[in-house]
Amino acid sequence: MKRAVLLMNLGSPDSPSVPDVRRYLDEFLMDPRVMDVPWLLRRWIVGMILIRRPKQSAHAYQTIWTPEGSPLIVISRNVQRKLQERLGLPVELAMRYQNPSVESAVDRLLARGIEWVHLIPLFPHYAMSSYETAVVKVQEVMRRRAPRMRLTVEPPYPDAPDYIAALVESARPYLDQGYDHLLFSFHGVPERQIRKSDPTGRHCLQVPDCCNVPSPAHATCYRHQCFRTVKAFVQAAGVPEGHWSVAFQSRLGRDPWLRPYTDEEMTRLGRAGVGKLVVICPAFVSDCLETLEEIGMRGRETFLQSGGREFVQIPCLNEHPRWIETLENMARRAFAGSEAEARAGAAAGPGVNRA
Repeated sequence: MKRAVLLMNLGSPDSPSVPDVRRYLDEFLMDPRVMDVPWLLRRWIVGMILIRRPKQSAHAYQTIWTPEGSPLIVISRNVQRKLQERLGLPVELAMRYQNPSVESAVDRLLARGIEWVHLIPLFPHYAMSSYETAVVKVQEVMRRRAPRMRLTVEPPYPDAPDYIAALVESARPYLDQGYDHLLFSFHGVPERQIRKSDPTGRHCLQVPDCCNVPSPAHATCYRHQCFRTVKAFVQAAGVPEGHWSVAFQSRLGRDPWLRPYTDEEMTRLGRAGVGKLVVICPAFVSDCLETLEEIGMRGRETFLQSGGREFVQIPCLNEHPRWIETLENMARRAFAGSEAEARAGAAAGPGVNRA
């Protein structure tokens, strides 16, 4: 079968202009897996947000925009190109919101005669507002536009050895310079979404110390998977106990989101006498507004104004060679494993499910 890889990230406005930012926010916030309330209420809430938020967000995007465009898109395209060079197979790129769209990516795959696509969501952790909505979107588009094209999907990889090794290697130069405290800042999600993603309906945020109590819910629990990343990273990088913590950023609205909040944690650390703070954002594989502006600019200011002396931000994996190698390994394992399953099914004779 003629094979290809589809990389998928969240997306970015086409430009930092107010109209383009408004268009992006409208599509993003109207996704029922992002703002998971009934449509009429969602439409009203988003309408209220779009009165003032686009202008504020446009200003933030302008502070990080490059001559080539959105950092997220530029980095993602470079990763696409480098992965294609390593794999020797077609690699397409799509964004969940705005451009390049999933529809255009699938059309390009069809035009090249691709029969089998392996989707790699560029979200290491399962969340309904990132990983899940990306996968569902690709499935829906392929059912409409390419019903005969085979689709396989890379599962979440919060503590996959390749991902952790890439994360540690990319962070090592910054850790080796010394630090007083390492803060892991993950993108936040509303607590209600953690409960909704719990297939048991009775574990997440309901059982004491739920993330450390074994449960089938962990397969789709964003919070648990974030902690798995931290545990694996701390062990692999040799981060001393008592010199790291976890927080969640980018909350929106008044509903409770995962705690502690990153801005409050930075304030606490600065007031507690932490001199040099190093921050890493493992939920993001490409630098974007949330890492460059929210953490790198506003977060830095928060920490320094709270009494901290030095703030260091570790860049995302971006185009790090070890990350490109990790993506290559994901694709090769997926194609090799599926082919082996198909051969085993053929050898077993009629009646075997070869899907």
